Amino acid sequence: MTNAPLRIGKRSIEPGERVDVNIPLPSLYTQSPVFLPVQVRHGHRPGPILFVTAAIHGDEINGVEIIRRLMALKTLRHLRGTLLAIPVVNTYGFVRQSRYLPDRRDLNRCFPGSETGSLAARLANTLMREVVNHATHGIDLHTGAAHRENLPQVRTALDMHEDLPALATSFGVPVILNSELRDGSLRAAAAERGIPLLVYEAGEALRFDEIAIRAGLRGILAVMRHLGMLRGPTQWHARAPAPPVLARSSLWVRAHQSGVLRSLTALGARVQRGERLGIIADVFRHTEDAVVAPVSGVVIGRTNLPLVTEGEALYHIARFGRPDEAAETVERFQSALANGEHETDPSLQPDPEPPIV
Repeated sequence: MTNAPLRIGKRSIEPGERVDVNIPLPSLYTQSPVFLPVQVRHGHRPGPILFVTAAIHGDEINGVEIIRRLMALKTLRHLRGTLLAIPVVNTYGFVRQSRYLPDRRDLNRCFPGSETGSLAARLANTLMREVVNHATHGIDLHTGAAHRENLPQVRTALDMHEDLPALATSFGVPVILNSELRDGSLRAAAAERGIPLLVYEAGEALRFDEIAIRAGLRGILAVMRHLGMLRGPTQWHARAPAPPVLARSSLWVRAHQSGVLRSLTALGARVQRGERLGIIADVFRHTEDAVVAPVSGVVIGRTNLPLVTEGEALYHIARFGRPDEAAETVERFQSALANGEHETDPSLQPDPEPPIV
């Protein structure tokens, strides 16, 4: 059986075609044109239609590199179904190195958008119409905010679709966070249409993180194999350090005072309730205040900026039924990717990317 033609924008894409389609967006005030770039790999044989988006927040650039590496892989020649990759959704924020659009709106609070609304609403509507509405599954790539780093993790609302638990597990990162839907998010808009979507969070805004990039690329390939879009079993997951662990809940530990933070806790560390995570110093009065863990768990996010203001989020702690098991899973995962064990993934041969250092 042959795949059916697919129409993106004004372009009709035939089975077996590999094309890039630029969807027009509102221009800049200089009249410079702006486009939504959609990279289409339309397989000869029918199968799932997976979209992968990056840079919905314009300063979250790890996903841009993940998609660049993904689309260069020779294994996509044997694709079953269709891959729709959008390396930069929020071009307006991307060129300004900003999370937001020029009107300060957060695009990920404006879905599904509208044709006549704000700039964010119009961009959201274009992505939904031209990409999401064609899809059967989705993966949205994110990082932490500015000066805030996330451990590689998958976030999804597991009870929103029967396929989501297996998809989240197949991605292969150490932590799955069962996260409620947020109004206006791409994830919520996809759920309303019955499309299972995973959010991958890893790294920090405006910074490349090689481990986060490797983990994201391998996660996407594993999901594609799980969906039957690529040949071969998920052998590298069979050799992975440990299966992911599901977080029961999570919370942010916030600063009780303003000052200069000396962090004592690494990303991925296991912490006990009452443990000292860091110290905030008042450099003018020579006083110090300890930042203490209110719960036991694993640090899945933290600030990298030592200058903090009262109320600022410092450490994101995920809670697990067995924190020791979760911490061991995280440690083994980080060690495996750092030591190059990821290259056992056959999809990445024979041309693995040199690491970013």
